[in-house]
Amino acid sequence: MDYINAFWVGGLICALVQILMEKTKLMPGRIMVLLVCTGAVLGAVQLYGPFQEFAGAGASVPLLGFGNVLWKGMQKAVDENGFLGVFMGGFTASAVGICAALVFGYLASLIFKPKMKK
Repeated sequence: MDYINAFWVGGLICALVQILMEKTKLMPGRIMVLLVCTGAVLGAVQLYGPFQEFAGAGASVPLLGFGNVLWKGMQKAVDENGFLGVFMGGFTASAVGICAALVFGYLASLIFKPKMKK
């Protein structure tokens, strides 16, 4: 049942974002920022935890989950370090994912040739 919930919740998030992209004039970058901020706000009001518990990877993999990770890291760092945690918590919590994305993106650029012609 975990796989089914992850599949339909992740698909619903993607479908809603696709509708948002097609029906508004928002640029993709702004939609990405909107998703990350929404995940952080939902984490701040304690709604994202139960949602992620129900949906599993369907809620933790999209950009909403990234916003929630940033929020949780910032919250933990503020509890430990005070106000300076606002600036360092998100980096600490998301460092592994960002590092993996950079490394695998670089490796993919070495393996695959660009399709664009000059």
